[in-house]
Amino acid sequence: MDVIEKKDAEVKVPNNIILSTVEIALNWCRSRSFWPLSFGLACCAFEMMSASDARYDIARFGSEVFRPSPRQCDLMIVAGTVTKKMEPLVLRLYEQMAEPKYVLAMGSCAISGGPFKDSYSVVPGADTFLPVDVYVPGCPPRPEALLYGILELRKKVIHPKAFAKNYQKRLEQNG
Repeated sequence: MDVIEKKDAEVKVPNNIILSTVEIALNWCRSRSFWPLSFGLACCAFEMMSASDARYDIARFGSEVFRPSPRQCDLMIVAGTVTKKMEPLVLRLYEQMAEPKYVLAMGSCAISGGPFKDSYSVVPGADTFLPVDVYVPGCPPRPEALLYGILELRKKVIHPKAFAKNYQKRLEQNG
């Protein structure tokens, strides 16, 4: 029987090998390849579309593939006013998306109802019926703000446990 010496038991890892877990690698890949749903409800949709042009180039962040089918998407950008008539349709599109799925509320109308919040037909924010991950304020928000929101969502996807801890602390503080 051979005796293993201490120097033989040490693992030598070359400089060009990266050690990680599959979860970290998958989260890194997910964060750099969002496929948004091409879905706009109001004027914020124009700003969302302009984020794809050459000046802002959303393709730098891997999000240029706006898909028409919810089954091919992992990011729903709620851009604009959600009315009570549209609420079940938006929810149906969200439920048809594959897991993991993320929601970005873009504009003051999607966040809180905006200037139409007192109307009988406007939902007071997408977070009343969808689990919103990132809020992008503005009326309408600039394309730079949308890009910043996508970068914040990227951080959230890469470090899901850190954001879950922060969310749990906020729940405990607010009761």
